[in-house]
Amino acid sequence: MFRSLWQYRHFIISSIRGELKGRFVRSRLGGLWFILHPLAQALIFSIVLSEVLKARLPDTDSPAAYPIYLLSGMAAWNLFSEILTRSMTVFIEQASVMKKIAFPRLCLPVIVGGTALINHLLLLVALFIIFIFLGHIPGRALILLPIGIVLIAAIGFGLGVILGVMNVFIRDIAQVMTIMLQLWYWLTPIVYPANVLPEKYSFVIGLNPVAPLVALYQDALLFNRWPNPESLVMPAVLGLLSVTFAMIFFRRASPELIDVL
Repeated sequence: MFRSLWQYRHFIISSIRGELKGRFVRSRLGGLWFILHPLAQALIFSIVLSEVLKARLPDTDSPAAYPIYLLSGMAAWNLFSEILTRSMTVFIEQASVMKKIAFPRLCLPVIVGGTALINHLLLLVALFIIFIFLGHIPGRALILLPIGIVLIAAIGFGLGVILGVMNVFIRDIAQVMTIMLQLWYWLTPIVYPANVLPEKYSFVIGLNPVAPLVALYQDALLFNRWPNPESLVMPAVLGLLSVTFAMIFFRRASPELIDVL
């Protein structure tokens, strides 16, 4: 499968380029909407929580700390949720293409992942510009962001392919996961710091593989702290296992995908 993906690398690259161009082809702002949507959402949260509700972070007195904390966590979450949600529906959305054109079906989630990564990199550039205006310059811990990007993409891609194949056979999967992702979002310390959770619920953070990766972003972009290596073991193992199982599961189920679609 990896050899076939390499043989179709030009198809994947051109599809990513075409999707980026075509998504906002008639829009005046074009690709800026990739950045403006998450920024607008983060701005609303920042205004409501930091100004109206007077939310403050316990580790810093900076007035810009909470918006930076929120933007950093939402950037990590948006990468994960975009890869996962779009991979879940990509086979159904591209059913007509799969029936007419012969190509490795695994190219579709790879295209989704590649598009999401480019969107994420553009968003990070916008965040750095905003941080500069807020008077905040990220420190040396910034070099750890690629680790977070790789692990988030691996978990999102692996789970997305597995659920995407299942969604072809059981269409309720996408509906259930839409609800589960909303719950998952609020069980991840993005809007609030992890230490404000009641002790009886703290185990939820330990079971959440995305939480350490969100914390990596927040530590690197706001606090200039190096993460505890032990906290990244579970996300790394889950990322490896999910991608491996996704490849095996997809290979066994792919012959039946076209018939079911």
